[in-house]
Amino acid sequence: MTRKQKKTLIRILVAAALLIGLTVLEHSGTSIWLPFGIPLISTSRVSASGDAAFSLATWPLYLIPYLIIGWDILWKAVRNIGRGQVFDENFLMCVATVGALVLGEYAEAVGVMLFYQVGELFQSVAVGKSRRSIAQLMDIRPDVANVERDGQLLEVDPEEVAVGETIVIRPGEKVPLDGVVIEGASALNTAALTGESAPRDAVPGGELLSGCVNLTGLLKVRVTKEFGQSTVAKILDLVENAASKKARAENFITRFAKYYTPAVVFAALALAVIPSLVTGDWAVWVHRALTFLVISCPCALVISIPLSFFGGIGGASAQGILVKGGSYLELLAKTETVVFDKTGTLTQGVFEVSALHPAPGVAEGELLEAAALAERHSGHPIAQSLRRALGGEIDPGRVTDVQEIPGHGVSALVDGRRVLAGNKKLMGREGVAFPPCGDVGTIVHVAREGKYLGYAVVGDQLKPTAPAAVKALKQRGIRTVMLTGDSKAVGEAAAARLGLDEVHAQLLPGDKVDRLEELLKRKGPKGVLAYVGDGVNDAPVLSRADVGIAMGAMGSDAAIEAADVVLMDDDPAKLVRAMDIARKCLGIVKQNIAFALGVKALFLILGALGKTTMWGAVFSDVGVAVIAILNATRMLKTKAPKPS
Repeated sequence: MTRKQKKTLIRILVAAALLIGLTVLEHSGTSIWLPFGIPLISTSRVSASGDAAFSLATWPLYLIPYLIIGWDILWKAVRNIGRGQVFDENFLMCVATVGALVLGEYAEAVGVMLFYQVGELFQSVAVGKSRRSIAQLMDIRPDVANVERDGQLLEVDPEEVAVGETIVIRPGEKVPLDGVVIEGASALNTAALTGESAPRDAVPGGELLSGCVNLTGLLKVRVTKEFGQSTVAKILDLVENAASKKARAENFITRFAKYYTPAVVFAALALAVIPSLVTGDWAVWVHRALTFLVISCPCALVISIPLSFFGGIGGASAQGILVKGGSYLELLAKTETVVFDKTGTLTQGVFEVSALHPAPGVAEGELLEAAALAERHSGHPIAQSLRRALGGEIDPGRVTDVQEIPGHGVSALVDGRRVLAGNKKLMGREGVAFPPCGDVGTIVHVAREGKYLGYAVVGDQLKPTAPAAVKALKQRGIRTVMLTGDSKAVGEAAAARLGLDEVHAQLLPGDKVDRLEELLKRKGPKGVLAYVGDGVNDAPVLSRADVGIAMGAMGSDAAIEAADVVLMDDDPAKLVRAMDIARKCLGIVKQNIAFALGVKALFLILGALGKTTMWGAVFSDVGVAVIAILNATRMLKTKAPKPS
């Protein structure tokens, strides 16, 4: 508990002890007299029912526990009235309890304020727990940066480090700024960014993102972004401002409370005056009106609904899923169609050699070596995949007279012999005969001295969790679509392996937007379409979808800016987790709205009919609020299952 919460708890305990003591004295028949015969507590006066009652001289005693427990509520009500904010829960509690004191219901007045404060304390503890959950993510903000200046290592605020300066990161320290490793190697803990515990390697030339924790070795890093533009700063800003984008349910509660509170105040006034004018029994109807006011406090709704969304955002953040506001959490829960980009989203975005088909009499190793050596000087991703597949160091002296032929491939002298590596156009141009092939992927044909050696199949590999993620989405009744710029054969092959419902291939960036517009027209009137892309070249489509989700966007400025939801690593399983969290959150919100309104309506009717006491009223108000808050705090423990 915070210091303020502890003080409130002490006030509750003291007020409760005084209330119990006064109640015991009231029913014990004890009389206490001050000097000169002045009665302090006396039960000599007998009520009409025959029960002992307090003397009128004893009412100041009840003010002691009443003011101990309720002074801050009274002050808030007076202060808000001065600001023109009359109708709130503080005003309702003040009118109800002061009215009870005027009617001589001293114990009820203290009890109502006491239980109200119990509910407020419970709410404060729950909100604090939710804020601490998000504060764990906020802990990624670094305190200092060790910067090299004039041959010295200085500790400075990360905001004071300029782009191009060199910083040193020791083992156990947080990475304060984005940069490139220039010296050293280490393992990095990226859990604060990705939600995953598996460490990642940092090597010279590799990019380093702020917010990670250096685990093992000393690193020297050249800063590439100032602190305000760094990954950690963008993430902190995103989460801190998430509350500004309210869900429809939150906006409903805000509007509801605005009109509901004055409505019940005037309803209570009518309940006190109109029947009293008819029956003349003012005490009965004023008491019912005060009970009506206590019941009407909208605390359960006003607190539990925002707390549910707040907890959902915090729970998702802890798993490396950044949701920019409750409105997007609500959209995720209602998603009916998910449209995927392919490269970098469902696939790894890294070309690998998937198959080798040597010609008769040619070994696979001979085919791969010839292709890799011919592509020795090319920076094309396909050339890089061939060199990776060969492995080891390539002696550059073996390769001479390299000629790149745009749109065809490459020609080079390898060990003094002419080697061709490229597509079928290159083979046709050089008059090399080759057999037809039905493999899906990029085909690299290889020939040496006019003799065909065979071909290699190079393709983009699916992410390991992609098939299971698509299956999990379909199990949840979500339609899956893929938009890709790859050839029809490649796109359809990937869609078949993933089990997607629909695929559209050979699309330019503008074509993707047009196709997405068609899909938006096809969805239901209340349906939601989500687009999942890598965030770098999909910004127009991410912005156009009902909810844009950036996949594998750790450190990508374009993703953080364009997307509504950012998955901080490239695991498609996180999409399923995000939707499970969103659905659970919206389910809790609906439960709390239905429960609170239902109980409120029942007790308001009972209060108006005189079928419940003010004690029952306060139990209904505080009880509903506590149950709703308890239900909302379940979001803080959300751990959506991984797709199976």
